[in-house]
Amino acid sequence: MAYVDGYVLAVPTANKAAYLELAELSAEVFKDHGALSVVECWGDDVPSGEHTSFPLAVQCKDDETVVFSWVSWPSKTARDKGMKAAMEDSRFEGWSPGDMPFDGKRMIFGGFETLVERRA
Repeated sequence: MAYVDGYVLAVPTANKAAYLELAELSAEVFKDHGALSVVECWGDDVPSGEHTSFPLAVQCKDDETVVFSWVSWPSKTARDKGMKAAMEDSRFEGWSPGDMPFDGKRMIFGGFETLVERRA
């Protein structure tokens, strides 16, 4: 089964186009370095909870939108190799942490072993 990197972040809504540009570039780079798929989702119906929620987790502000994303890889080994190569890819030059269209300090991310996967 695949290995998945998951991400939740808050993007200033006004930066949607800049985020989309980065997302398209990231998808191309990750796929070129072995990712099976890259999915980027712009929040549409993401309620803020009282105790837990995506907006609370990333300290989403009124002028921001929650983004939920994942990258699937054939295995953790493929991910480790592919992620290292992707981070060193020259296409990411010019995208330093200060240039990101979101606050990376509030991004939540992690790697996950797939337990169940069903497709139509």
